[in-house]
Amino acid sequence: MTTTENRPWRGVLVATALPLNDDLSVNHDRYAAHCAWLVENGCDGVVPNGSLGEYQVLTPEERARVVETAVSAVGGSRVMPGVAAYGSAEARRWAEQARDAGCESVMLLPPNAYRADERSVLAHYAAVAEAGLPVVAYNNPIDTKVDLVPELLAKLHAEGFVQGVKEFSGDVRRAYRIAELAPELDLLIGADDVLLELAVAGAKGWVAGYPNALPAASVELYHAAVSGDLDTAGRLYRQLHPLLRWDSRVEFVQAIKLSMDIVGRPGGPVRPPRVPLLPEQEAAVRAATEKAVAAGLA
Repeated sequence: MTTTENRPWRGVLVATALPLNDDLSVNHDRYAAHCAWLVENGCDGVVPNGSLGEYQVLTPEERARVVETAVSAVGGSRVMPGVAAYGSAEARRWAEQARDAGCESVMLLPPNAYRADERSVLAHYAAVAEAGLPVVAYNNPIDTKVDLVPELLAKLHAEGFVQGVKEFSGDVRRAYRIAELAPELDLLIGADDVLLELAVAGAKGWVAGYPNALPAASVELYHAAVSGDLDTAGRLYRQLHPLLRWDSRVEFVQAIKLSMDIVGRPGGPVRPPRVPLLPEQEAAVRAATEKAVAAGLA
């Protein structure tokens, strides 16, 4: 069991966007610099190979190198890779790769090639836990069609398979049920646009999207929210929410990369099957980002 003193998934961990060159190859040097910049701006760590990192369209070689690049940039204790895969054996291999690269925790979606039942979910997390690293579950029923409801999370935690959960359902009421059923299971904010609500409900961390573009203001928002400084948190939340809500939209990768480009960070294009934003979407993201910059939030 992981001790309270060593819970590297606590705090603000950025689900990193992956800088691509114009030919859609991965720019590992820019990615390393981006990870270092995030930590320099107050973020506690990074989560490579999440959906925001476009892991589904990376080759195995690229995916492994992304993890190694992050570790070399900020240290293994600050890196919690996503290890999602269709097969449990493959997900366990990614957890082993993370372990061997020096990481101290991993993040894992439930089986998502089909609508897995409870037995399948338990077996999946059991298999990946065998790699020996603490596992943070990732509940995203919108995309995966498998819902890690509080009762199932409590079972996963009681078995020692997961130590935390990135909660992306958007249902903030679940925070209180999870705390009742599994008080030692760390709740992590999984969607940027419910940050304040889940922070007030006792979240221990935030697996975050928009800090890719606005880390310092996002970190200030998080710390104000979890410390109960609701005047500061409320003000920042209202200012940032026009951007934060993009994290829960289908086009979140494109939106966050565009905001990165606007503030002078390397975002770049996306790989197919994702396509560029529509003109009206780009205009909305650009206007909201420029307003945040004008307000001194970049």
